[in-house]
Amino acid sequence: MSQPEEKPQGDPWHAFGYVVAGVAFYGFLGWLADRWLDTTFLVAIGILVGAALGIYMTARRFRALPPDQPASPKSDSPDEQ
Repeated sequence: MSQPEEKPQGDPWHAFGYVVAGVAFYGFLGWLADRWLDTTFLVAIGILVGAALGIYMTARRFRALPPDQPASPKSDSPDEQ
C-alpha cells in the first residue's frame, strides 16, 4: 500500500509575511527611485517585483521534498567529488 503524500510543513503567517515584506520593501525602494529620478512608474515595478520575490521565497520555503531525498542542501553530483 502506498503512503499518503507528505504536505509541506510551516506556518501560513510566514508565507503572508514574505509577500507583504517583499511588496513593502521593494515598493519603498521603487518610491525612493521615483523621487530620485523624478518618474512615476518605478513604485509599481517595485511592488510587482516584491510580490514576485515574496511568492518565490514562499514556494522555496514550503516546497515538499521527495521522501528519498535528504533535507540537507548538499549536492550528490559526481562532478563535485
